[in-house]
Amino acid sequence: MAIVTGFCDSKPLLDLHNKTEEQCPPLRAAWENACRPKDHWQAQEEEPRGSEGPWARRLQRSTDDDIIVGFPSDGGQTCSDDADNACVTGAMLLNPHDFQGLHSLQALIPSLLQHEVETAMEKLTMIHDRNYAWDIFLDMMRNQFQSCFPSAELPQPYTDTTYAVLVDWLIQVNDLFHFQDETLCLAVHLLNHSLRQIKVSTSKLQLIAVVCLFLAAKKEETQLPEVSELCYLMDNTYTKHQLLRMERRVLITLHFDLSHCSPLNFLLLSAAIARCSAKVVWMARYLLTLSLMESQCVVFLPVQLAGAALCLARRVLQEPPTPEGETAWCVASSIYVGSEDTLLRIMHILAEAAAKAYSREAPSFIKFSSRETMHVSNHPILQNALCVLPPVLHT
Repeated sequence: MAIVTGFCDSKPLLDLHNKTEEQCPPLRAAWENACRPKDHWQAQEEEPRGSEGPWARRLQRSTDDDIIVGFPSDGGQTCSDDADNACVTGAMLLNPHDFQGLHSLQALIPSLLQHEVETAMEKLTMIHDRNYAWDIFLDMMRNQFQSCFPSAELPQPYTDTTYAVLVDWLIQVNDLFHFQDETLCLAVHLLNHSLRQIKVSTSKLQLIAVVCLFLAAKKEETQLPEVSELCYLMDNTYTKHQLLRMERRVLITLHFDLSHCSPLNFLLLSAAIARCSAKVVWMARYLLTLSLMESQCVVFLPVQLAGAALCLARRVLQEPPTPEGETAWCVASSIYVGSEDTLLRIMHILAEAAAKAYSREAPSFIKFSSRETMHVSNHPILQNALCVLPPVLHT
């Protein structure tokens, strides 16, 4: 009980859903040059529930070294077992520090996690009724297996560079319309599905990207731009009729399925449970945004992307640990599935992406360099974030 009380005595987090300053998207000419073919929470005291619930039956117990907690999916994993695929069902621990009293904490984690998940989802307004919080969380953990892809390979003639430029442009358009980051994540997810199922020429990549953003906005936003505005952003290269026809084509191909388990939701939830500071959260959000431009990240689970972004943010900022914070981090770590190698691989990808963004001052870098985002993209360690990570042993 003393541990639970310690969790509740935490400082409030910054409003994580604030939007950053407006950025202008590049002109059509800039897109063509870059894309040439081929080459709140105020915590309050609350008694934890007495029963451990279904999580106790799902929890894998510890080894002698660390807490190892896994979340097996009821429906099974949809990702392939290819070596390039990081959707590993093994368990891992994200906590890089030793923790005294570890074995006594293991028995408390199921009850603590359910209590913390319910409290965090309520404070982040991710739910309207606390009674359904745990069921929604379990559903998120199951459904995330549908959000990853069996292979990171892009269909021809698309390249990783073309994909990165396209998503980078989408980030700017998303900010221009003041859309939520959830809208951007969904748009990129729909884009990844569309590129793998619809054959379009490189000249129409911008059109299909705008269509995916438009569909995501219809699902996530309350105010939508006019179709003519979207055409204007593409320098009127496409007509309204072409845009709406592509929208119908995408919807039919995706069977009108616009659902997505966003890694941002896992990031905010984990950060709230782990009592991360506002700066750590902004840094993790920046790294997660960079992951959208990395085509190789599509093979990872949303919870793995969120966990890697949060871990790397903590390593970069190197904030002094506290006993309460490390205890909370142990509980938050029990959400994640996958291996330690998978986590490290993602962190290396994010570190390299941060270095590239730092060197060329990409739009995502500018977005997170404002005072509102605590200037996280300007952190000097991001120039070579690999220096804070151990090498990847298995590739």
